[in-house]
Amino acid sequence: MKILIVEDNPVNLELFQDLIELEGYEVVSAFTGHEAIEKAKREMPDIILMDIQLPEMDGWETTKILKKTPETRAIPIIALTAHAMEGDREKALDLGCDSYISKPINTRTFISDIKKVLSSSPAFDED
Repeated sequence: MKILIVEDNPVNLELFQDLIELEGYEVVSAFTGHEAIEKAKREMPDIILMDIQLPEMDGWETTKILKKTPETRAIPIIALTAHAMEGDREKALDLGCDSYISKPINTRTFISDIKKVLSSSPAFDED
């Protein structure tokens, strides 16, 4: 199982990566939206964790591009944001995100939130 983390904050990235790797998943990371699109096409992750506040191109725009691109449109995306504004969850789902997690994350439920989205993906096979 391969997870692409799109996060420009090194502290958050390290925390997310550590939690995910403890579960035995492979992690690929990107710091910008442009890098995320390139890595998603090249690595074909099983899921993408998308920070919304990114430099240059935000996570909303990056998600729109990934969902319009034939190679990456089926990859589940979980929006991650510290700016949990009213309507952000709906906006994330409208743009094609499969779920939404507010930061700071709950470390006790973070992996189960990811697994929930993965288990609903047609390509998911935990074995």
